[in-house]
Amino acid sequence: MNVQPKKKQQVLGKFITLEGGEGVGKTTQIKMLVERLSKEHGIHIVTSREPGGTPGAEAVRHVLLNKAALETFGPKMEAILLSAARNDHVEQFIRPNIHAGKSVLVDRFMDSTRVYQGATGKIPAQFLGSLERVAIAGMVPELTVILDLDPLVGLTRAARRRSMGEDVDRFEKETLAVHQQRRASFEKIAKAEPQRCVLVDASGTADEVHERIWPRVAQLFGISKQGENNENEAVVA
Repeated sequence: MNVQPKKKQQVLGKFITLEGGEGVGKTTQIKMLVERLSKEHGIHIVTSREPGGTPGAEAVRHVLLNKAALETFGPKMEAILLSAARNDHVEQFIRPNIHAGKSVLVDRFMDSTRVYQGATGKIPAQFLGSLERVAIAGMVPELTVILDLDPLVGLTRAARRRSMGEDVDRFEKETLAVHQQRRASFEKIAKAEPQRCVLVDASGTADEVHERIWPRVAQLFGISKQGENNENEAVVA
């Protein structure tokens, strides 16, 4: 009797996204999470951003962050370009890394499009939903951390970055009312999808914000309060 060997199980990495308005501190929090997960818990993390993450998507990013591009193409074309860049990012970076057992942490993903192009860009939800389904192709984040901050504070932080040499993008130049509307839209997403999203107060020091984020991230990775990993990684046969 021939006994077929058991098919080796594939250990999948986790997929986490960080979202929020301008100046909420996503970049800083991603660095802190990578440091803690990799050095303290030995978890292999790779990071990326949107728009961008692959050579093709980075080229699209350069166009999209320029106000002249929006005036030339219009909001619907902007959304289509974003979706094309996202699909390339998913298929060339996110999915391969996750299937290789590496966890992926991305600065902005589909929720930013829902807010920036949908809520304040006035593109119909049905149109954006169709683009989203094609762009992500089933690659939905397991955890989305939405950093919540008073837009006045966020814009002040962004201005501080510019004083240190960073370029201002067209989103930072928009009115306070627009930024407030985006904050409300992110809050709405968090309330609508509590299984995936967690809304985190982004005021205070970076360390304080990190400690608010950490419990949900630790839960996703099965890290106990004592700091030990549990055997609960996602697997597929």
